[in-house]
Amino acid sequence: MRTAARILLAVLTAAWWLVAPAAGPVTADDPPDLSRQGRITDRVGVLGDREAQVSGALDRLYEEQRLQLFVVHVSGFSGRSPQDSTAATAARNGLGREDALLAVATGDRQYAYWVDDASRLTGARLAEVAATAVEPALRENDSAGAAIGAAGGYGAVLSGEPVPRVNTALGEVDPDPGGDGTVGGDLVLPIVLLGAAGAVAAYAYTKRRRRTATRTTPRGGQEGWGPPGHPPLPALDAKAEQALVDTDDAVRTSREELGFAAAQFGDETARPFQEAVAYAQKELTAAFRLRQQLDDAYPEDDATRRRMLEEIVARCSEANRRLDAESEDFDRLRALEPNAPQALAAAQAAFEDAEGRVVSAEATLGVMRERYAVSAAAPVADDVEQARDRLEFATTSLGRAREAVEADDNGRAAVQVRAAEAAVAQAAQLIEAVDRRARELAEAAGKLPGALTDTETDLAEARGLLEGTTEEGTSTATLQGRIARAEAVAAEVHAATETGPYDPIDALRRVEEADAGLDEALAGAREQEQGTRRARALLDRAMLGARSGIGAAADYISTHRGAVGSDARTRLTEAQRRLERAETLAGDDEGSGGDPQTALAEARRADWLAQQAQSLAEHDVRGFGGAYAPGGARGAGRAGGGLGGAVLGGILLGGMPGADRGEGHGGVAGGPGGDFAGGPGRFGGGGTRGRMAGGRF
Repeated sequence: MRTAARILLAVLTAAWWLVAPAAGPVTADDPPDLSRQGRITDRVGVLGDREAQVSGALDRLYEEQRLQLFVVHVSGFSGRSPQDSTAATAARNGLGREDALLAVATGDRQYAYWVDDASRLTGARLAEVAATAVEPALRENDSAGAAIGAAGGYGAVLSGEPVPRVNTALGEVDPDPGGDGTVGGDLVLPIVLLGAAGAVAAYAYTKRRRRTATRTTPRGGQEGWGPPGHPPLPALDAKAEQALVDTDDAVRTSREELGFAAAQFGDETARPFQEAVAYAQKELTAAFRLRQQLDDAYPEDDATRRRMLEEIVARCSEANRRLDAESEDFDRLRALEPNAPQALAAAQAAFEDAEGRVVSAEATLGVMRERYAVSAAAPVADDVEQARDRLEFATTSLGRAREAVEADDNGRAAVQVRAAEAAVAQAAQLIEAVDRRARELAEAAGKLPGALTDTETDLAEARGLLEGTTEEGTSTATLQGRIARAEAVAAEVHAATETGPYDPIDALRRVEEADAGLDEALAGAREQEQGTRRARALLDRAMLGARSGIGAAADYISTHRGAVGSDARTRLTEAQRRLERAETLAGDDEGSGGDPQTALAEARRADWLAQQAQSLAEHDVRGFGGAYAPGGARGAGRAGGGLGGAVLGGILLGGMPGADRGEGHGGVAGGPGGDFAGGPGRFGGGGTRGRMAGGRF
């Protein structure tokens, strides 16, 4: 009873302050309550007669996606940062996992958005909606358009569709420049207050219960809508990620088509284009290096982060510029349209070669599955199926190219020939991946007995050291732990090799890691020459694991690039950089010179990054949406005539209806047997690689 009285008193007191003429602004410590009449809280009257339109957009979002978007318009954020104010408002009003909040301060010309950290909306998608559908409207002072754009944008990304742009209407700069941002009015019927007190108290209690049970860690963006040349950090981050993906695709496509040109005209003729690709790759690698630094465990301040993101975009632009500059000369060299019959014959020959090799690859994969554990063949488990899928698409394209040549339509024939070339190139890459994996497994199996012998030798040395006096500060506890770890690994690997199929690469990696720990503990007790010799022996095994992991990740990303986002590509590029550094530090082939111990650390890091890249890429492919979505991390993209695989492999530009990359960047174009907006990719950067527009696929 006492509690109820306190609640009633609090409600009446709050009501008094609402009607008091001297009501002050909402303070920094008092975030506003959301309207109880709907999802719109407009304290400055900025929506006017368009409030019904906004309400309709919010209702559609809820009906289609079961996501509640609340929109708040105030004059200012009352001394808080936009992000803090918005997060506090979400917490005060008990918003949860299926809620979102867009807050706009018309006087401050700032806005922020909030979602729960368990929301289906990712940071990249939120930034994409903000940059595409919210901020352009706010720059025109169209607050209603911004709210409608947010609702439409969130609905689109949750459906796997592109974010639609909104038609903006020029509005007033601030309808309430001198207002206090609070809701006011004369309440002349106190009896209404008394009658509503119980309901309000119950609402407050329910809201408080919900707020207690809700996670309220925000993922929002502190935004302003200044000049177009200075985008907010989340939008710039999304732009940089998209630039990395698009540029990486351009470099890969250019390198693939350059291979056909070099085979046809020779390396000397193709040299200028090889130099252009090498230049673009250098710029792209530097951009990926910056992205890796941004993703590491050491956060940068906003100014540094902005500078690094802008450099990523600039380097990607420079890589695209160089490729675009060479595209016209490249077209003159290949002359696909005038030479369509000859190009068709060459593509047919390459197709027949790949078709013959796929049978051999299938047999090789069968042997791997019989001889080794399931994990040994896992990186290439579906490569034969994927190769057949690409060849199916190539068959269709070559058939249409022949029809076009017979009809004297060399333009259409050139489009189909280029699509077939790209499909055959990916099929060949997938086949080579199977053959390479078989060689790596055999090499690892050959190295494993020697690695186990070396580990037993190191264990004997470590046990002897443990019985005597530890040197150079090596603690007994550390040494005991590493001995126990190495003993366990050696016993497990011995048992695996003796009892049935096992994974030689994984076994060698585990033995190498355990032996490296022992080697580190014994370093103080060994002469420098002996330590260098041991590091070199460990390095040889570590390099095999790193090369194998990087090769598998590179093949997977290249042949699934239509679905893979920037994170996996960033880790792969960093793994390749680390491996190159390890190779440089390893010394010469005779085992002299270099720094094998540092090289060992680089090789192990490269191996770890490659495994991370593979995992991230598979995660992206699992999320590849649309009618031709993959059923799992592998075996994806089956559609009529191999069309799904062509989209998944990035052979056709534009994408599949509903397709969505890992970061939320997708595209829509065409359908089964329909016209794809982009056609096959060509040598060139972002401005020219899609010049073969159209073409029926």
